[in-house]
Amino acid sequence: MKYFYTILCILFLVTSCSSVKKSTSSILSGNYDQAISTSVQKLRKNPTKKNKESHILLLEEAFAKAAQRDTDRISYLQKEDNPNTIEEIYQLYKTLHRRQEIVKPLLPLQLQEQARDAVFDIKNYDSELIASKRQLTDLLYNQAVTAFSTANSKVDYRRVHNDLEYLDDLTPNHKDVHQLLEEAHYKGTDYIEVALYNDSDILLPRRLQDDLLDFSTYDLNDFWKVYHSTPQQGVTYDYLMDVSLREINISPERFRERELQKEKSIKDGTEYLLDDDGNFVIDEDGEKVKVDKMITVRCSYYEVLQTKAVNIIGQVRYTSQTTNQVIESFPLASEFVFEHYFATYDGDKRALDNDLLRYTRNREVPFPSNEQMVYDVGEDLKQRLKSIIVKTNI
Repeated sequence: MKYFYTILCILFLVTSCSSVKKSTSSILSGNYDQAISTSVQKLRKNPTKKNKESHILLLEEAFAKAAQRDTDRISYLQKEDNPNTIEEIYQLYKTLHRRQEIVKPLLPLQLQEQARDAVFDIKNYDSELIASKRQLTDLLYNQAVTAFSTANSKVDYRRVHNDLEYLDDLTPNHKDVHQLLEEAHYKGTDYIEVALYNDSDILLPRRLQDDLLDFSTYDLNDFWKVYHSTPQQGVTYDYLMDVSLREINISPERFRERELQKEKSIKDGTEYLLDDDGNFVIDEDGEKVKVDKMITVRCSYYEVLQTKAVNIIGQVRYTSQTTNQVIESFPLASEFVFEHYFATYDGDKRALDNDLLRYTRNREVPFPSNEQMVYDVGEDLKQRLKSIIVKTNI
């Protein structure tokens, strides 16, 4: 136990020294906020530990140097009087405020060896924060309005939208920002008209057509693309997406049969063990020895597999409505297979393994209709269509 406590003490000292060295290294390299973070963590974790004064001194030094560096930078930027530096000034004030909020809960911090409290020059930056935020808000708004008025492509409107989102996060409900966001989104969005063609000889179920064209069920989550299967009034479409089903192939209804002869040695109760002379074998307690009675069982197994398959082959094409040129083209293929097993047996079913025995509980079922088969392939077809939509580069 004594050895255990000795090891703990050594580990504690090593860890403490390591954190002090880490903070010192951060200060020397100018990474003051890292030094502050390390010291604050140590003081929060154990404010009464022996070497806490080392962390307090490091925190005091790092805090003062960080504040001086940031205020010097702000002073320089203000003298430079460049509108493009307003955001940096605002962020510096935020940093000064946030750094103080990290340290405040620990105060006062006493340095007993020096008989004084650690010095932290805490200031109220509320006025500076509000003023710089207002300046930044006005700057961003004016820049966004100018960019909006000069935008001439969807990419331009998307950039404006991103800038307006940042502005709205900074100052919610500022002037007409929400209206501008809606307009920028509308003008930056690609509108795609979707047309579904069935060029096969098989009629496509109406509910499958509706499912394929219901893009609300595709969970696309693409902010800049909107798909319409029914053209909307007042919308200028950028692209036409043709989904062409060229072949719908349905196989005949098939029965595939197989017969197996199964044999297995199984336990069928117990019996007394006899020696070579036909006498009972006696154990050390004078009791007759019992052993499992094994018998061989046999069974004829007759299995039938019902199968029917459908596959759809088609193509997806994206055409630019501006140039009337095909932008991208993808093959589209999907398949659905109906399978049903049932079986009968003749003999002792105990000879059958469980994977065969389960089919003997099934019976022949009606094959699904052609219409049902085509509809059943629809879910896989939707997933393949979604995969094409997601990887499209328009």
